[in-house]
Amino acid sequence: MTEAVPTVVSQAVPAKGRGHKQKSKRRRNDNVMGYLFISPWLIAFLAFTLIPIIASFVLAFTNYDVLNPTWKWVGLQNFERMFTADPRYIKSVKATFYYVFAAIPLRLAFALAVAMLLNTPRRMVSSYRAAYYAPSIVGGSVAVAVMWRQIFGTDGLINAILGTNVAWLGNPNTAIWTLIILAVWQFGSPMLIFLAGLKQIPREFYEAAGIDGANGWQQFWHITLPLLTPIIFFNLVMQLISGFMVFTQAFIITGGAPLDTTLFYALYLYQRAFVSLQMGYASAMAWILLAIVAIMTALVFRSSSYWVFYGSQEE
Repeated sequence: MTEAVPTVVSQAVPAKGRGHKQKSKRRRNDNVMGYLFISPWLIAFLAFTLIPIIASFVLAFTNYDVLNPTWKWVGLQNFERMFTADPRYIKSVKATFYYVFAAIPLRLAFALAVAMLLNTPRRMVSSYRAAYYAPSIVGGSVAVAVMWRQIFGTDGLINAILGTNVAWLGNPNTAIWTLIILAVWQFGSPMLIFLAGLKQIPREFYEAAGIDGANGWQQFWHITLPLLTPIIFFNLVMQLISGFMVFTQAFIITGGAPLDTTLFYALYLYQRAFVSLQMGYASAMAWILLAIVAIMTALVFRSSSYWVFYGSQEE
């Protein structure tokens, strides 16, 4: 009996070691297979996202020109030039902020109004939702931008309806508003999100308010709007980010004219990069745009604690 125990122990230890090695090998094989499956995404991420970001950051501190293969490190000269020696850059910043602060609130307000109309039970409401969402599907396309340019042209539909001969796209006071109206027309995406949020509000709240004598306007201000603030917050952040990157509409409809009143930031960045071929300067502009969007988004998040109501939070 005393001699059998060491024999059993000596045989069990190697078996346990072999099992552990097999598990480790199987785990390594699983990891390799996992990386093989996600390798297309990893390759695309490295080639089209991470490497371009790093290259853009490096080029922002150089005077790189596409036509001139030689370039040198210039430090912060591109950033200094933007704010001190480039008046068109300042105009592009002003035009972009004007567009964002005018178009985004109007789009969200219009989207919320339409969502409340479509939230009431009625016949063919699904068809109405699809029809109202359609402009957002094609709203950012080149074809719609060309159509919008024709509508607001001197011989366009708007002048034909109003019986006027106004150059809407050639007037510095009205050109940017044609683009703002186009942005408001693209209300489909926030409308659907608002509609989903409205359906989450219990009907019992409105019934109780109605019994207490609250009218429709009071119910909106004291029930709908507070309970919808998380959805408003989400839509505001998403629309704010997309608003600062608006490009196609201005590029096709106005080209930045007249007098650079519609020269949005992304459009001017494109002109510097692919027209003037000043890639170093354009890269610096891109990083400033990233900083602007990050700061504006952070301010919205910072302010959310004062006006966003979550049903689960304690009073």
